Amino acid sequence: MKTIRDFNLNNKKVLIRVDFNVPMKNQVITDDNRIRESLKTIKYAIAHSAKVILLSHLGRIKTIEDKEKNSLLPVSERLSELLGKKVIFVPETRGSRLEEAIAKMKNGDVLLMENTRYEDLNGKLESSNNQELGKYWASLGDLFINDAFGTSHRSHASNVGIASNLPSGIGFLIEKELNNMLPVINHPERPFTVILGGSKVSDKIGVINHLLDKCDHLLIGGGMAYTFLKAQKINIGKSLCEDDYLEYAKEVLKKTNKIVLPIDHVVSKSIDDETCFIKEVIEDDDIALDIGPKTIKLFQDYLEKSKTIIWNGPVGMFEKEMYQEGTKALCNCFQKDQTVIVGGGDTASAVIGFHQEKNVTHISTGGGASLELLEGKELPGIKVIGE
Repeated sequence: MKTIRDFNLNNKKVLIRVDFNVPMKNQVITDDNRIRESLKTIKYAIAHSAKVILLSHLGRIKTIEDKEKNSLLPVSERLSELLGKKVIFVPETRGSRLEEAIAKMKNGDVLLMENTRYEDLNGKLESSNNQELGKYWASLGDLFINDAFGTSHRSHASNVGIASNLPSGIGFLIEKELNNMLPVINHPERPFTVILGGSKVSDKIGVINHLLDKCDHLLIGGGMAYTFLKAQKINIGKSLCEDDYLEYAKEVLKKTNKIVLPIDHVVSKSIDDETCFIKEVIEDDDIALDIGPKTIKLFQDYLEKSKTIIWNGPVGMFEKEMYQEGTKALCNCFQKDQTVIVGGGDTASAVIGFHQEKNVTHISTGGGASLELLEGKELPGIKVIGE
């Protein structure tokens, strides 16, 4: 697969799909990590005298009000600060204003066009990979580099659509994601332990099916654990459970002894209740919201003996301080001589939020994309470049 290194960028208009879908509050960026992760590719293109044209989405656009709160203008301002040079911002996704701004670009200039999902307001043209939109965006450049790992599991006009119409390659961020994740998934050093959390079994069926034969141990926490516990006829009270997946959980538990489930729990009578208890036996009016200290010790025993660890999904409702001890404890037990891969989304937020990146080999920037890699799927935004 071609990378940005394989092209002569001099005096070329280089379209780069980045993932600037950053969290914002009142038009202020609260975490610029995704912008920072794109800097290596952008700076490489600048250093090689390209005219850099950036495309990204931000949020979901269903109404006019969504457009107003999801403009990429604040992102262009932050990117200007990080690059130490003015980024040209065009508040349009197509038309003469955008075309004229691109025509005036000099080598080394950087231009960011407006949120690609503005095109979703009238028929989801971006998200449905409208062919005409993909061709139009492709017509603005000489070549295309996809560096947005976080959207590579989606077939959109701004990745698959453009790549279908221009010479294409991947940037350094996608290269890093693939180089860190694929060898670990396909050829792990053993013992190999997978931690799965989050709320739903249904979200992780593909991962369970793909990794169960590959791993030595599968530790399950979070809300999804209670579907498995109920499948064993263990009382889970009012804890989260997907009854439609009880039969699936029974079948999985029947065919393997690799799965390790919580043996004690942090429970409350209500999610909003400020009082919680540690219990081994859940009562009928309890809701389990975190793993307990005995489960933490049990999980740590497996993790400490592991050479390779993949973690996707927090093991408790870590957004609330009283239910974050389990997730925090797992963050703290990784060692430098282990290969530790953390999926994106909430798991990445937890590790970064608890300042435990130091012993993690790789933190993915894409929640959905990393999940689909763990399921063994090809990502359309990357597959199109290899074709």
